[in-house]
Formats: sequence, structure tokens, C-alpha cells
Amino acid sequence: MIEISHLLAVVDAYRLATGVEDTTVSHRVFGDTKKIEAMRSGADITLGRFNAAVLWFSENWPADAVWPSDIQRPVKEVAE
Repeated sequence: MIEISHLLAVVDAYRLATGVEDTTVSHRVFGDTKKIEAMRSGADITLGRFNAAVLWFSENWPADAVWPSDIQRPVKEVAE
């Protein structure tokens, strides 16, 4: 089962690779500087926002960073 903790693991790996704070990542992904902090405190998000966030990370992942191995990385479908 995919959980908020999995998304937060991706957030943490991204932060480690980029050196930015939760508020910056939260703004980039959600347009809300407090969303990640809220999730760390137990708040939930909709499935649509969750999927959009994971896709955002996949599309904006630093080239030299390692995606967390225990979390499946989505692949964006290419329109033909």
C-alpha cells in the first residue's frame, strides 16, 4: 500500500539532493508552503494531489540523485 510516509520519503530524498527546505519543496509541489509540514503532522491529502505530487517529483528529479528504491517511480505517458 502506498502511504503519505512514502511521499514524505520522496520529499526527504529530494531535499537531500537539492538542499532546500520543506517550505520550498511544499511550494514547488503544492503551491502551499505549509502542506508538507501538515502531512508530517498527520494531515492527509486527496489521491489526486498525491499522484500529482509523485509525478511532479519524477519529472523534476535531479539527474544525479537516487530515487528511493522502495518507492515505484511513475513514468509520464508520452502522447503520440
